[in-house]
Order: sequence, then C-alpha cells, then structure tokens
Amino acid sequence: MPIDATTGLSLLGFLSVFLVFFGLDRLVGSQSAGIESRLDRYATRVVADSEAGAQKASRQDAFAGLNRAISARRGSRQLETELARADLKLTPSEFIVFNITTVLVGFLIMLLIGRNNFAFALLGGVVGFYAPRLYVKRLQSQRLRAFNNQLGDTLTLLANTLRSGYSLLQAMETVARELPSPMSVEFARVVREIGLGLTIEEALAHLLERINSDDLDLVITAINVQHEVGGNLAEILDTISHTIRERVRIKGQIQAMTATQRLSGNVVALLPIALGIFMFIFNPGYLSKMWQESCGILMLIFGAVTITAGYFAVRKITDIEV
Repeated sequence: MPIDATTGLSLLGFLSVFLVFFGLDRLVGSQSAGIESRLDRYATRVVADSEAGAQKASRQDAFAGLNRAISARRGSRQLETELARADLKLTPSEFIVFNITTVLVGFLIMLLIGRNNFAFALLGGVVGFYAPRLYVKRLQSQRLRAFNNQLGDTLTLLANTLRSGYSLLQAMETVARELPSPMSVEFARVVREIGLGLTIEEALAHLLERINSDDLDLVITAINVQHEVGGNLAEILDTISHTIRERVRIKGQIQAMTATQRLSGNVVALLPIALGIFMFIFNPGYLSKMWQESCGILMLIFGAVTITAGYFAVRKITDIEV
C-alpha cells in the first residue's frame, strides 16, 4: 500500500526527534560511560554503593539485552574494534540501532522524493545502510593519517626524553601531555592501562589494535625486542624516526601528484548517478522505463558494474605503496 506524504513526514519527524534525544543522551553520558567501560575491561571493580549500582544498571537497561545478543555473535568484537579505531564513543548495539535508523530515514526520504516508488525507496535504504559504515571508515582513515604524521615527532620526543634519564613510562606520559590529539589521547590510554596493572607489552598491543599502522607496528616491535635483549632504545627510536619521516614525505609527494587523477575518478563515477537522480526527480517518466523493462534493468546493472570497476581501477592505479 503506498504511503502518502503526511504519513511519511510524520514518520520522518518521529525518527528525527528520536535521533536528537538519543544524541543528547550520548553526549551527556559519553565521558563517564567511556571511563567505566575501560575500567571494567582492565580491572575488577566492586560497586560498594547500592544506589550507585542501581543508577548504573538503569542506564544500561535500554541496551543490555541487545548488547548480550550482539556479544554472542562472531562479528561483535570486530565491530567494537572498528568503532575504537574511529574513536567513536558507541557500543556495537548503539551503532546497530543508529544504522537501522539511518536505513529507515533513507527509505522514507527516497520514498517521498520518488513519489511512492518502492525501487527508489529501496535504493535510499541501501544508502542509509552503508552511509554510517563509510563514515566510520573515513574517520578511521583520517585518524590513522594524523597519527602517522605525528609519529616521527613522537619518536624524537621519546628518544630525547629517554636520553634525559627518564623511563619509558615517563617518556610516554610526556608524549600524552605535550603532543596534540590523536597521539596524546592514545598514549594517555596506554599510560592509564599500565596504571591499571597491564604490562607495557600488553598496553602497546592494545594501542596497535586501535591504530592499525605499519609504522607503529615497527616501533612496538623494536621496543619489545629492546626489552628482551637490551640496547640503546633512544638510538633505535631515532633511526626509526628518520625512516618514518622519509616515508611520510614521499607519501605526501605521491598524494599531491595523484590528486588530479583521484578527483577525476570520483567525478566520473558520481556524475552518472547524480544525473540520473536529478532527471528522475524532475521527470520521473523519462527514466521509469529503465526498471520496467528487462532491457533497461540489464542496462542499469551493466552501468553499475562498469562504473564500480572503473572507480576501483582508478583508485588502484593511484594507490602507490611506499
């Protein structure tokens, strides 16, 4: 049964209000919830105050059942790691609820724009499903790039601090205090985990899990080997710092040289999709035959496959390993 404009707008308004209050709740409770989650992970705590325990339980009741159901699945740990790499203060259950909401919102918006066309609305649902995941990937990429750009300066600061007579833990505290985010945030977590009883190797392994960087893997391997066999860690970090600085410089040159090609690939891939949406909005009968006839469906499938293949081919050509 087709959905009229009034019903669609009502559902869209309800979902918008739900997202606003859900976001405010997350904004208010994100800091305390993040601290409690990390403490629960690395230390065994007993809540002595029954009233405090009851308040904590009431806050978690909304997602407790969903959290248990998702934790039993195989991909829950991977989803939690992906959210941590993007530095999003969300649990897997909260992200799944938000993803379902974006699917419904995208479905309703495209249903209204497409004048109750189910195929068009289904396309909006697919976009709503993948949009949060692409956003998470983009946050991960930006955060990883910023971390790698700061890693050379971090190693120089660590080496100079070690030469001054400080221990490795004190050098990490200096990094957490002096450098900007995300480096300061991640090393502050490492120092906090060590303070909760973890070894340096375990805390650095957790850092590598949150930051999937090859350069960081090299640094952590060098630190672990130095702890086992000994040696001048400051000199080792200086050598690695020089290598990483040169790699970052070469990557920057490659990014500048391939910027035009990458932009051309994005424009060529998005232009047919944007033009098709524009024509359907203003003249739906012109393109409606494309999904009403078998020949048109085959043409759409062929176009989607070739556009996707061309996009990834351009990305592969411009993705030069250093």
